[in-house]
Amino acid sequence: MTPDIAIVFALLIAAMVVFSFEWVSIDVVTLSLLAMLVLTGILTPQEAFSGFASEVLIILASVFIISGTLIKTGVLDWLAQFIFRLGHRKERRVLTYLMGLAAAMSAFCSNTSTTAILSPATMELSRRVNVSPSRFLMPLAFASILGGTCTLIGTSTNIAGSSMAIRLGLEPFGLFEFFGIGLILAFAGITYMVLFGYRLIPARLSSQLTEEYGLRQFLTALVPVKGSAVVGKALGDLKLEQIGLTPLIVINNGQRFSAHPLRKVQADTRIIVKGSPQTLIQAKDSPGFALDADVHFGDADLARDETEVGEAVLMPQSHLIGKTLKQVDFFHRFDLVVLAVYRRGHAYPAQIENMRLKVGDVLLLQGLRERLDPLKGNLDLWGLMQVDSFAPTKRQGVIALSALGIAALLGSTGLLPLSIALLIAVLVLAVTRCVTMEDAYTMVEWRLLVLIAGMTSFGFAMQKTGAADYLAQQIVALTSPFGIYATLATFCVAAVLLTQPLSNAAAALAILPVAVATADSLAVDPRSIAILVTLSASLSFITPLEPASLLVYGSGKYRFWDFMRPGLPLTVLMVGLLLWLVPVFWPLYPA
Repeated sequence: MTPDIAIVFALLIAAMVVFSFEWVSIDVVTLSLLAMLVLTGILTPQEAFSGFASEVLIILASVFIISGTLIKTGVLDWLAQFIFRLGHRKERRVLTYLMGLAAAMSAFCSNTSTTAILSPATMELSRRVNVSPSRFLMPLAFASILGGTCTLIGTSTNIAGSSMAIRLGLEPFGLFEFFGIGLILAFAGITYMVLFGYRLIPARLSSQLTEEYGLRQFLTALVPVKGSAVVGKALGDLKLEQIGLTPLIVINNGQRFSAHPLRKVQADTRIIVKGSPQTLIQAKDSPGFALDADVHFGDADLARDETEVGEAVLMPQSHLIGKTLKQVDFFHRFDLVVLAVYRRGHAYPAQIENMRLKVGDVLLLQGLRERLDPLKGNLDLWGLMQVDSFAPTKRQGVIALSALGIAALLGSTGLLPLSIALLIAVLVLAVTRCVTMEDAYTMVEWRLLVLIAGMTSFGFAMQKTGAADYLAQQIVALTSPFGIYATLATFCVAAVLLTQPLSNAAAALAILPVAVATADSLAVDPRSIAILVTLSASLSFITPLEPASLLVYGSGKYRFWDFMRPGLPLTVLMVGLLLWLVPVFWPLYPA
């Protein structure tokens, strides 16, 4: 092992550790990786940043914008309303239609967006058929992941794999090249979930949001004592926030009102406030107020005619990631109060102002309905409340769908490069005012683009230093006595395991240089193994760390290991199908 190879391996391991624990955002880690490769002399600046010149980034950015426009115009939301008409049918039949619709949508829209769009409708549907939302939400996420394998643009993993294939001297993947095998995988996965996997998903009993988030012990009601000087004062003048109390609802003469700072306190006023247990204990000593010890809180206590309690999930491309509620001035930005945060199986009802927000965090919100409703479709914070569907113009919907369809036709037939076809589609959407360029830039997951560009250059470093060949020799030496399928299985399992701590795209990009080098050693078609690794990297069912699964993690009130029970058998089934079908579609020893 040469010093350069040792440096490359050390940087890769360090990056994987940081990715896994989310100490630093993925774009910072990726750029740091490139900087170290240049500083150590392994890559030149031109080589390090060559990944940013790839046309694959244009393809991926265009896909994000087109998908986002389809959401904004209400086209995909209109498709989501289709499942509402299934509420009178049997439970398993509803599940079949739901998973089929999710798989079909995610073939042309990112699986994350598909899951986000269908989640509120799925929760409403579960209530109609009297089933726990947890029984439907996990299959929804799994179907979105499976559907993304059908086309090049269905998932960023396929696009990233195509980028690396080009860098390694292989032909890029075609737009519909994966359609046949993806269709089989989706059908098999849906069949498994409907017949068997569905039984392994726990049914989380639905309850009031205040109970689910453990919020009740953090709420109390303040009432003015007789003759108190607080009577007649505006709520904002009481400075309750300075003692750690957040006013939520004001009740005057039995009527509920929002806790507006200018609202006057009357003699019979009751102010529902939120705070930590310690703060609530101290509140009884607040001058002019007493605690109403007999009140029992539920969702209805935090709502009135215009005020509601709802949930919203943090999206992968959100500008709120890594920031605290205090840093983003959440209340003044959204005019909503964050009551609690649900993260990876745990609810945090208090002391959340300084929590750094992460992808998949579910925020319990309280505020005016007119402020909650716009969160449906918000690319920062996606509302999980069932609201009235969008009211798009027919013209916008037709233009958006037509632009995508024509771009796919031109790109798949080779009449235009796919990157140019999709870019023209984006320009058409902008010129026809289906989307503004300001909105278009917010739809792009820039962190993911940086990750793919940077890891593509890192793959070149593995190839340049001989690190890929070194690992390939070790893998061949260990697996060759057991046959070629043992080697293929090794790469499948490695890709599946790496997708758990890393993103799917990062896992594929890290393994592909080694896989191609191994193919050269075994004298088999490197493109066949590259496709196997790329598709394997999408099989992220064992843990809820894949973005689509993270989106349902909080709303389904799952625990971390809930995903392993149905996800592990599904993963084994998918790996078995890939090992069988990939050599059939892409022969290892082409004539």
